[in-house]
Amino acid sequence: MTTVEGADQDAAGQARQAPLAWRGGFGRLWGAAVVSRFGDALRGAALPLLAVSLTDSPVLVSLVTVCGFLPWLLFGLLGGALADRVDQRRAMWAVDAARGALMAAFAVAVWLGHATIGLLLALAFALTTLQTLFDNAATALLPSVVPREALSRANARLMTGQEVMGRFVGAPLVPVALGLGAAVPYAADAVTYLAAAGLVASLGSAPPGREPRAPGHTIRKDMAEGVRMLWRDPLLRALCVSTTLCNVGIGALIATLVLHITGWLGAGDAGYAAVITAYGIGGVLGGLVAARVAERLGRAPTIMVCGLAQIAALLALGTIRALPAAVAALAVFGLAGMIWNITEVTMMQQRSPAEMLGRVSAAFRTLSIAGSPLGALLGGVIAAAWGLNTPALAAAALFVGGLVALVPGMRSPIN
Repeated sequence: MTTVEGADQDAAGQARQAPLAWRGGFGRLWGAAVVSRFGDALRGAALPLLAVSLTDSPVLVSLVTVCGFLPWLLFGLLGGALADRVDQRRAMWAVDAARGALMAAFAVAVWLGHATIGLLLALAFALTTLQTLFDNAATALLPSVVPREALSRANARLMTGQEVMGRFVGAPLVPVALGLGAAVPYAADAVTYLAAAGLVASLGSAPPGREPRAPGHTIRKDMAEGVRMLWRDPLLRALCVSTTLCNVGIGALIATLVLHITGWLGAGDAGYAAVITAYGIGGVLGGLVAARVAERLGRAPTIMVCGLAQIAALLALGTIRALPAAVAALAVFGLAGMIWNITEVTMMQQRSPAEMLGRVSAAFRTLSIAGSPLGALLGGVIAAAWGLNTPALAAAALFVGGLVALVPGMRSPIN
């Protein structure tokens, strides 16, 4: 019987020797993820601007964000069950082709002046609904494309590439795209979806390897199996509870960060831009070092160390009334958060049965994502009642709770 820490370090030692080639399947999968993230960055920055031009109702504008979460709660488990039943490559390129068609149609509506807030909400809901299948299929597909021992580095390269392309390439080009026309960001997003679909389709068909399901094995049973599998694994269960609590804190922080920086710090729009940039740079640096940190410490201890670093960053953000401190805190928060995310996904991929990875991923995401909108609401209430800096302190407390929840899983044995 081996403890989590011991097995984790053995796997990390194997990872140092596992090759990860850019040529072949991983390179195309990485290219699809990065080019799609570029288009999403253009659309994500342009949509709120379009929303406020279509309505002056804060409720309707906020519903755009709600539509980015709600489909996960409604269809996340279904997306995971489907991802385990179908050819994941085909599912991914089909979803991207559908999203490309939706975005192209929306771009035409914007170009013709027919866009409405109702159409925008429907688009946001549809895109996220399709994403529930795509993301779970992508998580389940990666272990069949790269060596299992190289998953940490593969996840790091994927997430880092997406962060760089979205935050430092796509987002800065939004004013240029809008200057060319209101429909241009959406047309560009459509093109990137179609390009990503082509790259994924070029991977071919997934090798057969799943056992046929017994008669009467319904989608509902598949979804329930995914939840049970997640809950039976002590480490994944603890990690899911921990991530959910932390996401409540992150939701509270994100929802009020602009008020914290511009109001409590008095740093204005330039200060807000500085901390957001620092957060992005920290995320990129975290992606570059994540695999090496996990190899050195072991994956479960890496999660704990990252959580402690994020707690320290949140306490500094909530107590030190100076812009340089906020910039440094957000950089550390972004760095540790990226390492946490990469390590978390890798642990899920390595500990879940291949035939159930889509469902386990869906159960994990559905439960943990639920914390974000709850945290956003909580952050607004806390900021209004006790001050604009208190959501950061509340987030720190929730992270403490998350790390406490993680401890039993780290001590659990692996048979």
